[in-house]
Amino acid sequence: MKYEVEQKFPVDDLSTLIDRLDMLGATIGKPQEEVDLYFAHPGRDFVKTDEALRIRRKGTSNLITYKGPKIDKTTKTRHEIELPLPSESGTAEAWIDLLEVLGFKQVGEVRKSRRKVGILWGGHWVEGSLDEVEGLGTFAELELIADENQLAQAKSCIVSLAKALQLSRSERRSYLELLLT
Repeated sequence: MKYEVEQKFPVDDLSTLIDRLDMLGATIGKPQEEVDLYFAHPGRDFVKTDEALRIRRKGTSNLITYKGPKIDKTTKTRHEIELPLPSESGTAEAWIDLLEVLGFKQVGEVRKSRRKVGILWGGHWVEGSLDEVEGLGTFAELELIADENQLAQAKSCIVSLAKALQLSRSERRSYLELLLT
């Protein structure tokens, strides 16, 4: 089983963080708009079970993602299943219709401008993002995908990189949770 090991941090000074990433040899992509639509399950409370189901629209691409409960108290490590959907016009809307027919309800939308980041750190390729989230502000995310036997090493790598980038005040709540509180 694959896990997403992630930490997210609020960012007060994005240009300083970009300078630190550049000094460490990171690649930083161009901003891209993303819209995430989240759903409530018809038979269980995702808030109580700490799960999420979303459809992400990013340019012409669409993804459907399930995120399982977080498995520790310090990071956002969780089982994640992400599947690409066809990029044809109307695909996201058709999936939204399907989910609603099955009893899922829309619970929130997260809009952000995202710049993807990649950096080799501690022998691992760490992916991240610099997010400007509508209604919330600016955040940096760092993540690795790891098998169960690699979780401790992945967490250590993320913590070490965050320290090198002088990121603190890790935020475990999702953007949706932050918007709804």
